[in-house]
Amino acid sequence: LDTKGRMVLPASLKKQMPEVEREGLVINRGLESHLVIYPRKEWDRIMDELSKLNTFEKKTREFVRKFMRGATELSLDSANRVLIPKALLEYANIDAEVVLASQFNKIELWAKDVYDAQWDDEGDDFAALAEEVMGNLKRRGDE
Repeated sequence: LDTKGRMVLPASLKKQMPEVEREGLVINRGLESHLVIYPRKEWDRIMDELSKLNTFEKKTREFVRKFMRGATELSLDSANRVLIPKALLEYANIDAEVVLASQFNKIELWAKDVYDAQWDDEGDDFAALAEEVMGNLKRRGDE
């Protein structure tokens, strides 16, 4: 990031998302201490899913409020930069160095030190996690 909180969208990433210049991006708080950047179409899909939830239920209203808190549209400037809102940078403890981590249809944005720290104590848990998450579980659409 530069001192104004702007981040250059890497050319290789921009090339994979040609619609970004036309449709824009949305950035939001992640579920852990990171940010998530969504292409507009993916954000619209999520908004469609959220709109189907029963807002008469208190937990649903709380979730929607917390999920939407900080959601901000981003657009590329002439130098292929996006301005990350200060409140979101503070939430994710981002000051200068960042890591962009691809997650299928979105991009996670982490403070480099926070991202690196999660791998320090990874240990041998990855095999157990893989078995628990991927082993013999029905996935969306398999039903």
